[in-house]
Amino acid sequence: MKKAVLLCCVGVVACSRPVPKVQPSVHYVVGSGWQVENAWFYPREDFSYQATGLAVRQKQERTASALTTDGEVRDDATMTGSHPTLQLPAVVTVMNLDNGREVTVRLNDRGPKEIGRLLGLSRKAADLLGMGTAPARVRIVEDEAASRHLAEILPGGPMLQINAAPLETVTQTQLKEAKAGARVGRAVPAVQQSAPQEATVAGGPIVLSDLPATWRQGMPVAGQFWVETADFTSRYAAAREAARQGASVVPSFTQQGKMWAVRHGPFATISEADVALRHALADGLTGSHIVVE
Repeated sequence: MKKAVLLCCVGVVACSRPVPKVQPSVHYVVGSGWQVENAWFYPREDFSYQATGLAVRQKQERTASALTTDGEVRDDATMTGSHPTLQLPAVVTVMNLDNGREVTVRLNDRGPKEIGRLLGLSRKAADLLGMGTAPARVRIVEDEAASRHLAEILPGGPMLQINAAPLETVTQTQLKEAKAGARVGRAVPAVQQSAPQEATVAGGPIVLSDLPATWRQGMPVAGQFWVETADFTSRYAAAREAARQGASVVPSFTQQGKMWAVRHGPFATISEADVALRHALADGLTGSHIVVE
Protein backbone atom coordinates (compact mmCIF):
# COMPACT_ATOMS: atom_id res chain seq x y z
CA MET A 1 0.00 0.00 0.00
CA LYS A 2 2.78 2.41 0.97
CA LYS A 3 4.56 1.55 -2.29
CA ALA A 4 1.43 2.38 -4.28
CA VAL A 5 1.02 5.72 -2.50
CA LEU A 6 4.70 6.52 -3.13
CA LEU A 7 4.38 5.75 -6.83
CA CYS A 8 1.26 7.91 -7.02
CA CYS A 9 3.08 10.83 -5.38
CA VAL A 10 6.00 10.45 -7.77
CA GLY A 11 3.57 10.49 -10.69
CA VAL A 12 1.89 13.66 -9.43
CA VAL A 13 5.24 15.40 -9.01
CA ALA A 14 6.31 14.35 -12.52
CA CYS A 15 3.08 15.63 -14.05
CA SER A 16 3.36 18.92 -12.20
CA ARG A 17 6.80 19.73 -13.60
CA PRO A 18 6.62 22.78 -15.87
CA VAL A 19 7.03 22.04 -19.57
CA PRO A 20 10.09 23.90 -20.91
CA LYS A 21 9.05 26.80 -23.11
CA VAL A 22 10.29 26.55 -26.68
CA GLN A 23 12.71 29.36 -27.46
CA PRO A 24 12.81 30.72 -31.01
CA SER A 25 16.06 30.87 -32.96
CA VAL A 26 15.02 33.10 -35.85
CA HIS A 27 17.54 33.36 -38.69
CA TYR A 28 17.79 33.79 -42.45
CA VAL A 29 18.21 30.53 -44.39
CA VAL A 30 18.25 29.26 -47.95
CA GLY A 31 19.24 25.64 -47.42
CA SER A 32 20.17 22.69 -49.59
CA GLY A 33 18.22 20.59 -52.07
CA TRP A 34 15.56 18.24 -50.78
CA GLN A 35 13.33 15.53 -52.20
CA VAL A 36 9.69 14.44 -52.16
CA GLU A 37 9.37 11.01 -53.79
CA ASN A 38 11.10 11.49 -57.19
CA ALA A 39 10.79 15.29 -57.27
CA TRP A 40 13.76 17.46 -56.29
CA PHE A 41 13.68 21.06 -55.04
CA TYR A 42 16.67 23.39 -54.94
CA PRO A 43 16.17 26.42 -52.64
CA ARG A 44 17.48 29.75 -53.93
CA GLU A 45 17.36 33.43 -53.12
CA ASP A 46 14.76 35.27 -55.21
CA PHE A 47 13.29 38.58 -54.00
CA SER A 48 11.06 39.17 -57.05
CA TYR A 49 9.33 35.80 -57.08
CA GLN A 50 5.95 35.32 -58.80
CA ALA A 51 4.23 32.03 -59.55
CA THR A 52 0.94 30.19 -59.86
CA GLY A 53 0.12 26.73 -58.60
CA LEU A 54 -1.77 24.81 -55.94
CA ALA A 55 -1.91 25.62 -52.23
CA VAL A 56 -2.84 23.22 -49.44
CA ARG A 57 -3.36 23.36 -45.70
CA GLN A 58 -0.19 22.46 -43.85
CA LYS A 59 -0.41 19.08 -42.18
CA GLN A 60 0.35 19.06 -38.47
CA GLU A 61 2.79 16.18 -38.24
CA ARG A 62 3.46 14.70 -34.80
CA THR A 63 7.12 14.28 -35.70
CA ALA A 64 7.52 17.92 -36.78
CA SER A 65 9.95 20.12 -34.89
CA ALA A 66 8.58 22.78 -32.56
CA LEU A 67 10.51 25.29 -34.67
CA THR A 68 10.09 26.10 -38.35
CA THR A 69 12.98 26.01 -40.81
CA ASP A 70 13.88 29.64 -40.07
CA GLY A 71 13.69 29.09 -36.31
CA GLU A 72 10.25 30.54 -35.50
CA VAL A 73 7.98 28.78 -33.01
CA ARG A 74 5.50 26.75 -35.03
CA ASP A 75 1.99 28.20 -34.65
CA ASP A 76 -0.96 27.21 -36.84
CA ALA A 77 -2.90 30.27 -35.67
CA THR A 78 -0.52 32.75 -37.35
CA MET A 79 -0.38 34.03 -40.94
CA THR A 80 2.46 31.77 -42.04
CA GLY A 81 3.22 29.19 -44.68
CA SER A 82 5.76 26.88 -46.31
CA HIS A 83 7.44 26.96 -49.72
CA PRO A 84 9.75 24.48 -51.45
CA THR A 85 12.47 26.86 -52.74
CA LEU A 86 12.22 30.50 -51.58
CA GLN A 87 14.66 31.93 -49.04
CA LEU A 88 13.20 32.04 -45.53
CA PRO A 89 11.64 34.07 -44.13
CA ALA A 90 9.89 35.74 -47.07
CA VAL A 91 6.72 37.83 -47.19
CA VAL A 92 4.26 37.08 -50.00
CA THR A 93 0.76 37.97 -51.11
CA VAL A 94 -1.36 34.93 -51.89
CA MET A 95 -4.49 35.22 -54.03
CA ASN A 96 -7.07 32.44 -54.16
CA LEU A 97 -7.94 32.44 -57.87
CA ASP A 98 -11.16 30.53 -57.17
CA ASN A 99 -12.78 33.25 -55.02
CA GLY A 100 -10.54 36.32 -55.39
CA ARG A 101 -9.50 36.54 -51.74
CA GLU A 102 -6.00 37.78 -50.90
CA VAL A 103 -3.89 37.43 -47.75
CA THR A 104 -0.34 38.32 -46.76
CA VAL A 105 1.70 35.57 -45.14
CA ARG A 106 5.26 35.05 -43.96
CA LEU A 107 6.86 31.93 -45.39
CA ASN A 108 8.97 30.38 -42.65
CA ASP A 109 9.13 26.66 -43.40
CA ARG A 110 10.05 24.13 -46.10
CA GLY A 111 7.19 22.29 -47.76
CA PRO A 112 4.59 21.24 -48.54
CA LYS A 113 5.71 17.64 -48.68
CA GLU A 114 3.25 16.73 -51.42
CA ILE A 115 3.92 16.22 -55.12
CA GLY A 116 2.58 19.06 -57.27
CA ARG A 117 1.80 21.47 -54.43
CA LEU A 118 3.46 24.89 -54.46
CA LEU A 119 2.42 26.36 -51.12
CA GLY A 120 1.46 25.18 -47.66
CA LEU A 121 -0.65 27.49 -45.50
CA SER A 122 -1.35 27.60 -41.78
CA ARG A 123 -4.88 26.94 -40.59
CA LYS A 124 -5.48 30.66 -39.99
CA ALA A 125 -4.21 31.71 -43.43
CA ALA A 126 -6.15 28.95 -45.21
CA ASP A 127 -9.35 29.86 -43.38
CA LEU A 128 -9.07 33.55 -44.27
CA LEU A 129 -8.31 32.63 -47.87
CA GLY A 130 -11.59 30.70 -47.98
CA MET A 131 -9.94 27.33 -48.60
CA GLY A 132 -11.61 24.04 -47.91
CA THR A 133 -9.90 20.67 -47.63
CA ALA A 134 -9.08 20.47 -51.35
CA PRO A 135 -6.09 22.25 -52.95
CA ALA A 136 -6.77 25.83 -54.10
CA ARG A 137 -5.53 27.54 -57.26
CA VAL A 138 -3.34 30.44 -56.15
CA ARG A 139 -1.10 33.19 -57.41
CA ILE A 140 1.92 34.13 -55.26
CA VAL A 141 3.66 37.51 -55.48
CA GLU A 142 6.59 38.25 -53.19
CA ASP A 143 6.84 41.56 -51.33
CA GLU A 144 10.40 42.41 -52.33
CA ALA A 145 10.90 45.26 -49.86
CA ALA A 146 9.62 43.26 -46.87
CA SER A 147 11.61 40.16 -47.78
CA ARG A 148 14.85 42.09 -48.33
CA HIS A 149 14.35 43.87 -45.03
CA LEU A 150 14.16 40.55 -43.20
CA ALA A 151 17.31 39.37 -44.97
CA GLU A 152 19.09 42.51 -43.80
CA ILE A 153 18.17 42.35 -40.11
CA LEU A 154 18.28 38.62 -39.35
CA PRO A 155 21.36 36.56 -38.45
CA GLY A 156 22.71 34.62 -41.42
CA GLY A 157 21.32 37.10 -43.94
CA PRO A 158 23.37 38.10 -46.99
CA MET A 159 23.71 41.70 -45.75
CA LEU A 160 25.34 40.48 -42.51
CA GLN A 161 27.97 38.25 -44.10
CA ILE A 162 30.71 40.88 -44.18
CA ASN A 163 33.76 38.89 -43.07
CA ALA A 164 34.98 38.62 -46.66
CA ALA A 165 34.59 42.34 -47.36
CA PRO A 166 37.79 44.30 -48.12
CA LEU A 167 39.21 46.19 -45.14
CA GLU A 168 39.35 49.98 -45.22
CA THR A 169 41.13 52.52 -43.05
CA VAL A 170 39.08 53.30 -39.96
CA THR A 171 38.64 56.98 -39.09
CA GLN A 172 38.08 57.64 -35.41
CA THR A 173 35.36 60.06 -34.38
CA GLN A 174 34.77 61.27 -30.83
CA LEU A 175 31.18 60.55 -29.85
CA LYS A 176 29.21 62.70 -27.48
CA GLU A 177 28.95 61.35 -23.95
CA ALA A 178 25.81 59.40 -23.25
CA LYS A 179 23.41 60.97 -20.86
CA ALA A 180 23.20 59.49 -17.39
CA GLY A 181 20.81 56.58 -17.24
CA ALA A 182 20.73 56.14 -21.04
CA ARG A 183 20.25 52.53 -22.15
CA VAL A 184 22.68 50.98 -24.58
CA GLY A 185 21.59 48.08 -26.74
CA ARG A 186 21.65 46.59 -30.21
CA ALA A 187 19.65 48.69 -32.65
CA VAL A 188 17.41 47.05 -35.24
CA PRO A 189 16.88 49.02 -38.47
CA ALA A 190 13.48 50.63 -38.83
CA VAL A 191 10.93 48.70 -40.83
CA GLN A 192 9.93 50.17 -44.17
CA GLN A 193 6.28 51.12 -44.59
CA SER A 194 5.83 48.52 -47.30
CA ALA A 195 7.23 45.85 -44.99
CA PRO A 196 4.94 45.23 -41.99
CA GLN A 197 7.66 43.35 -40.12
CA GLU A 198 9.27 43.99 -36.76
CA ALA A 199 12.04 42.06 -35.06
CA THR A 200 12.14 42.29 -31.28
CA VAL A 201 15.61 41.76 -29.84
CA ALA A 202 15.58 43.34 -26.32
CA GLY A 203 18.26 41.20 -24.67
CA GLY A 204 16.75 37.86 -25.68
CA PRO A 205 16.07 35.73 -28.76
CA ILE A 206 14.81 37.52 -31.87
CA VAL A 207 11.04 37.30 -32.29
CA LEU A 208 9.21 38.34 -35.47
CA SER A 209 5.87 40.05 -34.95
CA ASP A 210 2.78 38.26 -36.24
CA LEU A 211 1.32 39.52 -39.49
CA PRO A 212 -2.24 40.91 -39.31
CA ALA A 213 -4.90 38.21 -39.72
CA THR A 214 -6.83 40.04 -42.46
CA TRP A 215 -7.96 39.36 -46.00
CA ARG A 216 -8.85 41.49 -49.02
CA GLN A 217 -11.41 40.80 -51.71
CA GLY A 218 -10.38 40.75 -55.36
CA MET A 219 -11.82 39.22 -58.51
CA PRO A 220 -11.79 35.46 -59.17
CA VAL A 221 -9.64 34.42 -62.13
CA ALA A 222 -10.44 31.53 -64.45
CA GLY A 223 -7.64 29.24 -65.56
CA GLN A 224 -6.56 25.77 -66.56
CA PHE A 225 -3.84 23.46 -65.30
CA TRP A 226 -0.54 22.88 -67.08
CA VAL A 227 2.55 20.84 -66.29
CA GLU A 228 5.88 22.55 -66.97
CA THR A 229 8.76 20.14 -67.38
CA ALA A 230 11.78 22.27 -68.32
CA ASP A 231 13.06 25.82 -68.98
CA PHE A 232 15.48 26.76 -71.74
CA THR A 233 17.35 29.93 -72.64
CA SER A 234 17.07 28.95 -76.31
CA ARG A 235 13.67 28.79 -77.97
CA TYR A 236 15.06 26.33 -80.51
CA ALA A 237 16.22 23.95 -77.78
CA ALA A 238 12.84 24.26 -76.04
CA ALA A 239 10.97 23.54 -79.28
CA ARG A 240 13.12 20.47 -79.91
CA GLU A 241 12.42 19.14 -76.42
CA ALA A 242 8.70 19.96 -76.73
CA ALA A 243 8.51 18.00 -79.98
CA ARG A 244 10.13 15.04 -78.26
CA GLN A 245 7.63 15.20 -75.39
CA GLY A 246 4.56 16.04 -77.47
CA ALA A 247 4.27 19.36 -75.62
CA SER A 248 4.21 23.08 -76.44
CA VAL A 249 6.55 26.04 -75.81
CA VAL A 250 5.64 29.26 -73.99
CA PRO A 251 7.76 32.25 -72.86
CA SER A 252 8.68 32.21 -69.18
CA PHE A 253 10.09 35.14 -67.21
CA THR A 254 12.38 34.12 -64.36
CA GLN A 255 15.03 35.67 -62.14
CA GLN A 256 17.55 34.82 -64.86
CA GLY A 257 15.52 36.68 -67.49
CA LYS A 258 13.34 35.50 -70.35
CA MET A 259 13.33 31.75 -70.87
CA TRP A 260 11.25 29.21 -72.77
CA ALA A 261 9.17 26.66 -70.89
CA VAL A 262 8.02 23.27 -72.14
CA ARG A 263 4.39 22.66 -71.18
CA HIS A 264 1.92 19.80 -71.23
CA GLY A 265 -1.82 20.46 -71.21
CA PRO A 266 -4.13 22.10 -70.63
CA PHE A 267 -5.86 19.88 -68.08
CA ALA A 268 -9.38 20.51 -66.81
CA THR A 269 -8.95 19.04 -63.33
CA ILE A 270 -6.27 18.77 -60.63
CA SER A 271 -6.35 14.98 -60.82
CA GLU A 272 -5.56 15.06 -64.56
CA ALA A 273 -2.66 17.44 -63.94
CA ASP A 274 -1.40 15.23 -61.11
CA VAL A 275 -1.32 12.20 -63.42
CA ALA A 276 0.62 14.14 -66.08
CA LEU A 277 3.03 15.44 -63.44
CA ARG A 278 3.77 11.97 -62.12
CA HIS A 279 4.39 10.72 -65.66
CA ALA A 280 6.87 13.55 -66.25
CA LEU A 281 8.67 12.84 -62.97
CA ALA A 282 8.80 9.13 -63.78
CA ASP A 283 10.48 10.03 -67.09
CA GLY A 284 13.27 11.74 -65.17
CA LEU A 285 12.07 15.34 -65.53
CA THR A 286 12.65 16.04 -61.84
CA GLY A 287 11.93 19.77 -62.00
CA SER A 288 8.39 19.33 -63.33
CA HIS A 289 5.61 21.27 -61.62
CA ILE A 290 1.99 22.40 -62.01
CA VAL A 291 1.08 25.95 -63.05
CA VAL A 292 -2.34 27.61 -63.37
CA GLU A 293 -3.14 29.94 -66.29
